[in-house]
Amino acid sequence: MERLTMSDYGANHGIVNPVYGLPAPATAAAPATSMHGPPANMFDTVPGYEGTVAGGGGGYLPPPMPSVPMPVPEQAPSPPDWHIPSISEDRARQAFATYVSSKCCYSSAPVREGVITNMESFNTYRYRLETFMESRSTEWSQEPYTGQPVDAGVQPTPGPWQIAAQPPAFFQECKQTIKVPYTSSVKNCHLCLGMGKTPCTTCAGAGNKVCRVCNGSGYRQSDDRCTHCNGRGRENCSSCSGSGSCQCDTCHGKRQLLVFINLNVKWSTEKDEFVAQDSSGLRGQKLEEVSGKELFKDAQYMVYPVRGFPDVSVAQASERFVRDHQVKYAQTSRMLQQRQTIELIPITKVNYMWKGKPNVYYVYGNEFKVNADDYPDQCCCSVM
Repeated sequence: MERLTMSDYGANHGIVNPVYGLPAPATAAAPATSMHGPPANMFDTVPGYEGTVAGGGGGYLPPPMPSVPMPVPEQAPSPPDWHIPSISEDRARQAFATYVSSKCCYSSAPVREGVITNMESFNTYRYRLETFMESRSTEWSQEPYTGQPVDAGVQPTPGPWQIAAQPPAFFQECKQTIKVPYTSSVKNCHLCLGMGKTPCTTCAGAGNKVCRVCNGSGYRQSDDRCTHCNGRGRENCSSCSGSGSCQCDTCHGKRQLLVFINLNVKWSTEKDEFVAQDSSGLRGQKLEEVSGKELFKDAQYMVYPVRGFPDVSVAQASERFVRDHQVKYAQTSRMLQQRQTIELIPITKVNYMWKGKPNVYYVYGNEFKVNADDYPDQCCCSVM
């Protein structure tokens, strides 16, 4: 009988989190194991892990209800000063000159001679809500048994959300796999039935195959007996060295497997964005190329929707996203932190006259990018 050995998990491994102290509910019954995978009866029944299957696929486990009251959002911050800066005529002209100099077919005459007649500011706001959360799932795993600790049944198995895991800094993506303590047991390999070998797939277990020199005839074209196979028409299989079997790929010839449950922990950030519409006439796709000036930032365990913002559509988007994130992600993940920001993407429409005709260009974003689709002095360039 196999002697059970205490695992080398630390003394604090699996201690119940004081906030999340209740075991997670069992997942729904999983689909049957594939015919090529390990049979279902290979895995023991572990309380709290009944829905665990080999290869995962059981979905994320719902986090338990907290045993103490959760933090509530802090009081909504006072509305900031939504003062919107505007760019100067010199800055607009400088950006225009830089843009034109990057175009080989654009003359600089409109930049030098054009007269700015009017500048209009159209400010577009980009609202972003990010929710940083932790998700957990489990799967049965296996590895060749080479004497690792066997601890199934030594102590009650901690629930999936009771096992300690070290999270990364907020809003950093990370994954961690933890072997669930007190689930490891030894089983005969299901693929080779504990033999350590499987039939060779190259020769179908025969140990030999048709001679590649004489193609199985035993003779060469000159009616001389084939020297490669000594006239037998068959040669030893090189894959199995003529034995007809190869080392089992599953147990690596060890005949037994250590079977255990892995806990997969994932930290991820879910993000939603809303860009308020503007009436400047600049194509919306252009705004994806630039960054904005951060006007507002709020980060805490749970955030309040933005209040008092001058653009009503931004406030409505904030309220909708905060509500949707709570409904969508709290069922399958533990929410750890939320962050919301509002960026101003400045757009300036510059009207100018050149050679008695009106023209227009746009300066937008922190990068002072310029868009001038109808530049009045272009030429056709050709490379000789």
